[in-house]
Amino acid sequence: MMALPIKSTAPSASKIAARLPGAYFHDAWAIPAALPELDALGQFLRVARSTPKWIDRMMVLRNQVVGLFGLKNLGRIAGVDPSKQSSDYVPGERVGIFTLIEKTEREVLLGDDDNHLSVIVSVHKDVDSCDGQTVITVTTVVHVKNWIGRLYMVPVAPAHRAIARTMVKAVGNAA
Repeated sequence: MMALPIKSTAPSASKIAARLPGAYFHDAWAIPAALPELDALGQFLRVARSTPKWIDRMMVLRNQVVGLFGLKNLGRIAGVDPSKQSSDYVPGERVGIFTLIEKTEREVLLGDDDNHLSVIVSVHKDVDSCDGQTVITVTTVVHVKNWIGRLYMVPVAPAHRAIARTMVKAVGNAA
């Protein structure tokens, strides 16, 4: 049976939890890890490298539309270097559409910041005390800085939910 993501909250022991106050938007999804041996960044890289084509097409469309308004082109989620392992990345480097902010074995913070909004995504790895399963929680926190950021979030928030749920589902499936 295929694992499905569960709507969740940011893990209380996570670094992303401290970034929740004042957030304009946030969500979290949890799922048992199909490959529990991977560290937090490894979980993200595995899923990003196999991003469904419809998601990358949405990113291409997003980049074309926001380019008309002077916002930056983020590239594609699948645009991660296929030859790099999680241990090869250091804070400040680009990892697909994000910049690596911080990484530990249990949590990675990835984000993007511009004049209009700040986005931080956490991939948090923990062991469930009840059943011993490794659970991955992906939390997204967005702080808007102005009306352009709020306007941007109108179509992005619902699209994000569909994309996040799809990507987290892949964390729980080995194929």
